[in-house]
Amino acid sequence: MASGQSDSAPRANAPSRRRSEKRRSLFAPTVWHGMTLGPWLSLVARNRFGISPVNWPTAASISAAAIINSLFAAVQSLVLSRQISRTEIREPPVFIIGHWRSGTTLMQRLFALDERFAFPTAYECFAPRSAQITAPIVTRWLRFLHPARRPMDEMPAGPLEPHEDEFALANMGLPSPYSQLAFPNRPSPQNTLDFDGSSAEELGRWKRELLRFVRQVTWRAGGKRLVLKSPPHTARVRLLAELFPDARFVHIVRNPMRVFPSTMWLWQSLWKAHGLTRGHEARLEDRVFRDLIRMYRAFWSQKAFIAPGNLCELRYGDLVGDPIAEMSRAYQQLRLGGFEAIRPKIREYFERTRDYQTNRFSLDAPTIARIADRWREFIEEYHYDDEVPHVNETRAALLAA
Repeated sequence: MASGQSDSAPRANAPSRRRSEKRRSLFAPTVWHGMTLGPWLSLVARNRFGISPVNWPTAASISAAAIINSLFAAVQSLVLSRQISRTEIREPPVFIIGHWRSGTTLMQRLFALDERFAFPTAYECFAPRSAQITAPIVTRWLRFLHPARRPMDEMPAGPLEPHEDEFALANMGLPSPYSQLAFPNRPSPQNTLDFDGSSAEELGRWKRELLRFVRQVTWRAGGKRLVLKSPPHTARVRLLAELFPDARFVHIVRNPMRVFPSTMWLWQSLWKAHGLTRGHEARLEDRVFRDLIRMYRAFWSQKAFIAPGNLCELRYGDLVGDPIAEMSRAYQQLRLGGFEAIRPKIREYFERTRDYQTNRFSLDAPTIARIADRWREFIEEYHYDDEVPHVNETRAALLAA
């Protein structure tokens, strides 16, 4: 990734809601504490063991945890592998996709109101190799150490909350853009998002591990249909459709003027919480611009592999404006049935969270111009033209900046 402009002043001001600026506690678990030894050693070796001295105690605790996790993983494999491998996935998953900060978490929380569905918990994504035998004990401990709110947006968090399966894949040592969270001062391979150029062997391993994880969670959930959410999966729908031919997809988009600064804040928050080095990626802004286009060019080229009638596309603004109507449409379009049972739960959810406020960001004129220019394809495809300054006008502003 190119070096140059620092992201210390990304032209998108931090959100107005105050955040704690305290240093990460030595006792606070990072996402890497759930790894087994092999993936952990591979992660640090790929990054030339470039851990900052201030994070050596954290790295030492991760190494100790990795040894313990490996032992529990061996026990889980010995005790449960046959049962899990025989688990039948009767109902193909529902995949919630869309760029980061577009509303994928909200969608998963709404689907989680339906007791017919299940989802990976935060702990299962944290310790994917051993969660089924360690969860009863470790989740009690994590309740005291895990923050009650996510650092990037203060959504409820906890070891048993619905979570993103991409973290499980990263912790299993599979290619993932999230692996870069540990060493944000080092660029990650660009193809970890869409696997462009990956070998058949690499793709086969990724599909096998995802299928094993889905079986594992399905086994724990008693055979319920899973609702999985992962922004990176937006660029992988062909692989998902090959693995689960009748899978359903819910794709959500949001105004790019909201998405851009919120994504900048997301990566900075995650680096602070899980980074093992003091440095950070030199051109975060360029990465955010690049990733959306890479993600959506892959998605647009692969949409045809989704079975007819198995894709529902929504806009975040419509969802929060009329959640009953939009969720009803998703249920009907994807032939999920049973919506009337959760209608009052959705109403109650929004009543309960009516005081929740999304992050507030301010953007200067040159940043607005760059968003409109570099994300022009996305803006035009999803008809955000009326909510974004016209590209020709922004180019003039860009030249004048």
